[in-house]
Amino acid sequence: MTAAENTTPAHSLEIERKYDVDDDTRVPDWSALPGVARVGEPEPRDLDARYFDTADAALAQALTALRRRTGGPDAGWHIKRSTPEGKLETQWPLEAGIERVPAGRVDAGDAADIAPLPPAAVIAALTEITAGPFAVVARIRNARTAYALYDTDGGVLAEFVDDRVTATDLRRRVETTWREWELELGPAAPTAATARAVLFAAADTLVERAGGHVSASGSKLARALGG
Repeated sequence: MTAAENTTPAHSLEIERKYDVDDDTRVPDWSALPGVARVGEPEPRDLDARYFDTADAALAQALTALRRRTGGPDAGWHIKRSTPEGKLETQWPLEAGIERVPAGRVDAGDAADIAPLPPAAVIAALTEITAGPFAVVARIRNARTAYALYDTDGGVLAEFVDDRVTATDLRRRVETTWREWELELGPAAPTAATARAVLFAAADTLVERAGGHVSASGSKLARALGG
């Protein structure tokens, strides 16, 4: 089966906390987090994503993001929907093909806007929100360092990532850079809401002691677009 023929998506629920930190903030000792027995080796990832929306920002209004990201273990097409429990992500593999420019681009001379159009299976999954057409609204490049946080049984309790972000709002032609951390629960994380709250509270304390704080922005895309 070719990549173009593989239209069966994968689904996951992301439950995470984002933190704003300065460029020189030192990473906490995550082995101090309750339940963490060992911190994995740092794993560098070079991520590059183009985010799509309609001219009237239909996806943003529906608290939904559509992106095509390369690099890292989950490269592909992603639809991310915000829910009370977390971010519900649907993912398809990267599609081979000639890069084309989505309708609605502002400047046909800017290579940063160029990306393959969303494949039919992805567009079909968004029809309850909009039928498009879609254009690239932002590009987000991220130099990420990831650390797996293991419990005593060797399960992944959470993943911590240290992100250095360069984001371009292609509507306003504005580039911004920042550093942020994310702590995402893993398969071995507690399932009870109260236990998860305790875990995140402990993480908040570790981050605050290091000099960071819980992020005021819900996503990198929102921050890139000025939200």
